[in-house]
This record gives sequence, C-alpha cells and structure tokens, in this order.
Amino acid sequence: MSKPKSEISIIQLLPNMLTVTAICAGLTAIRYGVAGNYVLAVQLILAACVLDGLDGRLARALASDSSMGAELDSLADFLNFGVAPPLVLYFWALQDVHRLGWMAVLVFAVCCVVRLARFNVSAKSDDPVTTGEFFTGVPSPAGALLVLMPMFAAFAFQGAVIVPPVVLCFYMAGVGLLLISRIPTWSFKTTRISRENVKYFLVAFALVGTAVLTYAWITLLALGFAYVIVVIWALIARR
Repeated sequence: MSKPKSEISIIQLLPNMLTVTAICAGLTAIRYGVAGNYVLAVQLILAACVLDGLDGRLARALASDSSMGAELDSLADFLNFGVAPPLVLYFWALQDVHRLGWMAVLVFAVCCVVRLARFNVSAKSDDPVTTGEFFTGVPSPAGALLVLMPMFAAFAFQGAVIVPPVVLCFYMAGVGLLLISRIPTWSFKTTRISRENVKYFLVAFALVGTAVLTYAWITLLALGFAYVIVVIWALIARR
C-alpha cells in the first residue's frame, strides 16, 4: 500500500508566509536604498519589523511551530535587521567615507549574526533566553531601529544628514556592539499588566498609534530615545 501523503492547511502556513513577506520587504528596502528612495526603504524595514513581531506569535497561536519556520525566521531577522538597515544608512550618508562606512556596516552585520546565533543556541539549550524581565543585549529589531534613528531625525525635520558621517560610522558600530553585549535590556514579551490597568494601557497604545500615523518620524524618534532611556534604566536597576 502506498504511504498516505501528509498535508498541511494553508492557515498553518500563514506564519511562514508572513516571514517570506518580511524577507521580500527587507530585500526591496535594499533596492530602494540603492535607488535613493530612502523614505520608502525605511518604511519597508519598519514593515518587516511589524511582520517579525507577528509571525512567531501567529505560529504559536495556530500550533504550527516548526524547525523550518524557526530557521526561516532567523534568516529573515539577519536580512531585515542585520543587513538592510546598515546598507540603507550607508547609501544614505556614508558613501563619502566609504571605507570607514563599509567597516561600520560589516561590524554591525557581524554583531547581528552573532547575536542571532547566540539566541538560537540559548533557545535550544537549558540556558534561558531571557532572565526574568530582561534580555541579554539589545534585540536585533531594536538595534535596527536605533541604527535608523539619524534617518528618522532627518525625515522629521526635513533636513539632510545632520550628523557627520564619521560620527555615524562609530554610532553604527557602537549599536552593533550593544547587540552582543551583556547589558540587560527590558523584554516586552515577559511584561504583564494587571487587569485594573488594561484600560489605561489600551488608551496609551491608541495615543501612540495615532501619533505614529500622524507624526510618524517624530514619534519613532521619540520612541527610540525612550528605548535608550529604558536600556540605561535597566542597566542601573540590574546592577
């Protein structure tokens, strides 16, 4: 007798479809960065961040976790957060210092892939990926957003590059080192909200969402600064 074919529903493939869509967004962001359409390139990277936050949660909700999906998600993270953001920043502002700028791109990309490899090894071993409410080091999506903050500022204030390219190079390399650091950073995934405060959280979320839709770049810049403050606070509180 022939062995029955194993089948899977399209609904269960949705998480992987979101991951593939995120990969397409990251690759297209690089294309538009080369072409000089930096606003659209950054928007595509932000879309990839949103899709990255959805695919894993959707996979767990549908009970469709798989080894292939995990590996695909890790490769997507490297492309969308370790390759696309530094390349777009390089095309935007660092070609005048192309050697130093390319070194900064390589440092950031290598730090990102090392962080992802450390994360995958921790997830497969007995070592916890998070300790309580803290990650070890800055997560790669947050690192990508931090790297893009100079572009947020330029878009928000309708200006050109407002930071010297050499400073941007060291800034990018510094953010890359934060990815592989041992600095404790707040883990939003483990945050719990009491039932009494849910209504306030939803109102705050609505306000932030409205601000992002109305004043996108200024809001993203403010959120980036807020995250930096949270990282500094977490480091002080942890110690």
